[in-house]
Amino acid sequence: MTEQIRSRAKYVIGPDGSPLTIADLPPTTTKRWVIRRKAEVVAAVRGGLLSLEEACSRYTLTVEEYLSWQSSIDRHGLAGLRATKLQDYRN
Repeated sequence: MTEQIRSRAKYVIGPDGSPLTIADLPPTTTKRWVIRRKAEVVAAVRGGLLSLEEACSRYTLTVEEYLSWQSSIDRHGLAGLRATKLQDYRN
């Protein structure tokens, strides 16, 4: 039986431009999601450090919640992740 081995990135470039490793990601017990933590998770998934499924499982996120973070970054940059300004960015 052959096992499929995925190549995984050792680090990705984080939202602030610095290298981001698995050890640098927010703790799995994170309850308060500030802009920086959300952006780090999105960068990790986009860069191949974590898969979408791993990120959702690790942080007990729904796929829709993660995708909303990603979409907010794409449309409005990091400011789009602000919970207090969410109504300003909604259509």
